[in-house]
Amino acid sequence: MDASPDKIAAAKTKPAGKPIWPKIPAEFVRAMLAGHSALGLAFAALIYLVCFSGSVAVFTQEFTRWERPEGPVLHAVSPSAVDAAVQATLAKNPKAHDLLVRLPTPDHPRLSVHGDDAAGGERTYVADQAGRLVGEAQTPWTEFQTELHTVLHLPRAWGGFVVGLTGVALLSSLVSGVLSHPRVFRDAFAFRWGGSKRLQEADLHNRISVWGLPFHLAVSLTGAFLGLTTIIVGVLALATFKGDASKAYALFRGPTVVDDPRPAAKVIDVGSALADIAARYPDAQPTYIYVEHPGERGQHAIINLATEGRLSRGETVVVDGESRILGEVGYESGSLGFRVLSAMTPLHFGWFGGWPVKIAYFLLGLGLTAVTASGVAIWLARHRDKGRPAPGWERLWTAFAWSQPFAYALSALVSLLSPTPAPVAVWGLATLFACGSAVFGTPRGLSIMLRRISAGLLALTAIAHSASYVSVMADPIGWAIDAALLAAALTLALTTLPRGYLIRR
Repeated sequence: MDASPDKIAAAKTKPAGKPIWPKIPAEFVRAMLAGHSALGLAFAALIYLVCFSGSVAVFTQEFTRWERPEGPVLHAVSPSAVDAAVQATLAKNPKAHDLLVRLPTPDHPRLSVHGDDAAGGERTYVADQAGRLVGEAQTPWTEFQTELHTVLHLPRAWGGFVVGLTGVALLSSLVSGVLSHPRVFRDAFAFRWGGSKRLQEADLHNRISVWGLPFHLAVSLTGAFLGLTTIIVGVLALATFKGDASKAYALFRGPTVVDDPRPAAKVIDVGSALADIAARYPDAQPTYIYVEHPGERGQHAIINLATEGRLSRGETVVVDGESRILGEVGYESGSLGFRVLSAMTPLHFGWFGGWPVKIAYFLLGLGLTAVTASGVAIWLARHRDKGRPAPGWERLWTAFAWSQPFAYALSALVSLLSPTPAPVAVWGLATLFACGSAVFGTPRGLSIMLRRISAGLLALTAIAHSASYVSVMADPIGWAIDAALLAAALTLALTTLPRGYLIRR
């Protein structure tokens, strides 16, 4: 039976239910919006650079393999092979103060030993299945992009502080952005197409921000924590150990070994230590070994163990010079605080869950980069609509935003082809060149030019890499990244075509 007209009228006049979100005063929204804009503008360049470099840094392990794809590719090695690689490295560099041994893992199927050389520098040797050293692993571009994201190539203490402060600014911008848009969740799929270009960009800015909000909050919070670790430990030292930072750091290092520089009877046997650890921790896989003061009486090893299925950087086990297990830190077996601390690094970089998680982190990271770029563009467009244009700043911001694909691609190509690569210098000069081009043309023209140059450089990098290693490319990741670079080049080139060009063709 149809409803009567009276019932229909009553339904129409029935008061709406109480909204889910409380009504936010207009003054509060305006204050949040002003704070959001101020934070975004003050840290825009740093946030953009950290977000872009972080997106690339997700594939640090893969780029390490890409730079030296000749292998050998190892999926497992015996404890005796690991010890043989350590002994061979010490034979080359008997005065090495410390050694970092990386064992094969799914992300990095290599056996390598990194340590000091006789000239006071550092070298990384690659070993085969038997532990014989078969070459050196020089990965200047991978090291460049990693250092750019973590410390911006500043002195480590200052660089970490700046990156951590940038993470705090990003986290604050995310929170203030949500509070300044009361309808942001309700309008999560609302777009105003066909109207003002500024409104379209604002909608896209807000939608990407909301869709990736859990990811954005996680990476900004963990990034701020990791970057400000030095300050956090300093505060802990002041509050607990009367300012003695060494005692604060000791909390995270496990059992200590007394430093004794006198020569030892023999060098620590890491193979025996690995065999004992395999028996005590059957479900864990050793990922790296840090050998401190090899050949001295105070020598010892710090072994990292990763357990499959856990969101953790791994447990840390300390072994003395006689290869006896002294104990563990407790990153996986200790208190909740230690387990949370251990989850910070993999959660920040997406180093868990394999390829699907890495690809998701890469795309979400690019989305956060785009949100940063569009936020500044929207602010400039709003001022232009109000009769206060800043064409110089518009051109400069466009040039800076597209300078990074250009600078990264050029630095990778030069590192690949040059016998003495200097990726930091190439990246810096390329960024300055791109920003200097802002004195010419229009924002759209600059954007198209830099995208096309970047596409060409990415394609050249992939072709040059494939040609250089075509006969010795033992690691399939080399071909995979070359194909990804070509796909990225094609995507960038297609974005420069006029709208509807492909449809008309």
